[in-house]
Amino acid sequence: MKKYNLTQGNVRRILLFFALPYLAANVLQALYGATDLFVVGRYNTPSAISAVNIGSQIMQIITSFVIGCSMGCTVMTGKYIGENEGGRSAKVFGSTVLLFAVFAVVITPVMIGLAPCIVRLMQTPGEALSEATTYVAVCAIGIPFIIIFNVTAAILRGMGDSKTPMIIVAIACVINVGGDFLLTGLLKMGVLGVAIATSSAQLISSLVGVILMLKRKFPFAFCKKDLHPDKEECRNILKVGLPIALQDTLINISFIILTVIANLRSLISSSAVGVVEKLILFMFLVPSSMLSAISAFTAQNIGAKKPERALSATKFGMLITAIFGVIMCALSWICPQILTGIFSKDTQVIAEANEYLKTYSIDCILVAITFCINGYLCGQGKSNITFAHNVISIFLVRIPAAYALSKTFPATMPPMGLASPLGSVASIVILCIYFKKKNQPDNCR
Repeated sequence: MKKYNLTQGNVRRILLFFALPYLAANVLQALYGATDLFVVGRYNTPSAISAVNIGSQIMQIITSFVIGCSMGCTVMTGKYIGENEGGRSAKVFGSTVLLFAVFAVVITPVMIGLAPCIVRLMQTPGEALSEATTYVAVCAIGIPFIIIFNVTAAILRGMGDSKTPMIIVAIACVINVGGDFLLTGLLKMGVLGVAIATSSAQLISSLVGVILMLKRKFPFAFCKKDLHPDKEECRNILKVGLPIALQDTLINISFIILTVIANLRSLISSSAVGVVEKLILFMFLVPSSMLSAISAFTAQNIGAKKPERALSATKFGMLITAIFGVIMCALSWICPQILTGIFSKDTQVIAEANEYLKTYSIDCILVAITFCINGYLCGQGKSNITFAHNVISIFLVRIPAAYALSKTFPATMPPMGLASPLGSVASIVILCIYFKKKNQPDNCR
């Protein structure tokens, strides 16, 4: 696979070519998850839609935590490669493998055993309770494979290879889509069918990922003695990755709380929020991809003592994501029924989802700023800053606003949809204050 040297060449061209496989992988991963909701929405009742939405949100917390922690590996690997410190890159590799192996051993049985309790805590509607529990318990079996894939992807991306992870996700997507239509569409296995298809796809793709990674030539020497937890590198990985993981986890928890708020309204509102969350997942693909690409780009260039390239890439990333955000927001206002109709055929669900999507989609523009700056900060190892502003925006703005607006306007969805944009506005204000205080050149002006 082609590897890009992120410290040389035209910044815009290199960033785009490096980010595109990230985007393709994220699109495929989103399709991977959205297919579950699409299939049950076509062949089952609103209760199944609600069950898969709630179950997938629970699993997304685990996935986001793993992805966040693995960013520590990506950033440290990229930094050491930029510094030509091959020995330290090898230690990062070995430490990452063992850290995540421990996590898999601990969290998998916990999630399987506590699936019924977790689903109940989310105030899942009674009609969807049993199916949501089934979905979570079966998907939890695939947690070790989720971890294997993300560790593999993190190492490769840190080395400048964003194409191989894209290929692995493509394989998983094909298997999952085929499995969904076979087990749920043809064999009528309902929610159980899409859950089995998901875990099976994760198993096969993780094995393929390991094989592809081991076949390629590493830019650093690695041997068995490196396969042990190095205290310093474990600390570095967690210092960068843990705040990102906690940040992503809290964001997903906020989505769950929004779902809980919707659950308290009605099954239709719960399903409508689920439909919109899937759409927002697609709309956030470009900013999410740019965040990840800028993180790796910044890490290598900071390691190579070229901070101006990292800053230039961040500004260009903001421009690209802002343009995409404007387009997504416009579509959400002009033809929301076309978008929401992808995931449901229930007229009531579509009607509420249309209204919720309109105001929520404003956030597609605002995250162009927050996501790209988050990537820039994470690439410098300052993920604690991104964690701090996200915690503030989520728990002091987004969640309270969603609850208050839902209670104040119980018969309509648009006010509740404003909660997420309000949270992003809070983050932007905090980031501007931070850069002004630090007297950085990229001070949001």
